[in-house]
Amino acid sequence: MPAATLCYMPVDHGAPEPLYLQLAGILRDQMRDGTLPPRSKLPTLTELAGEHDLAVTTVQKAVGLLKDEGLIVAYPGRGMYVK
Repeated sequence: MPAATLCYMPVDHGAPEPLYLQLAGILRDQMRDGTLPPRSKLPTLTELAGEHDLAVTTVQKAVGLLKDEGLIVAYPGRGMYVK
């Protein structure tokens, strides 16, 4: 299954809110509005980092938060999916 096509919503590098929280919020909103439907594959960490001009570690932190919230699940070697 190919990764979901996301509507690009930029993070605000000048905002006081940490970048990983902004990215987690963007992804959460896209899950809520159906842009990222259940069982859809998320882009890779590298793809998300490139799309948002972020370090991969920042994206990892955002994804980790969404995993902790039970919104996504990661399968080693297969990718990350919306629950």
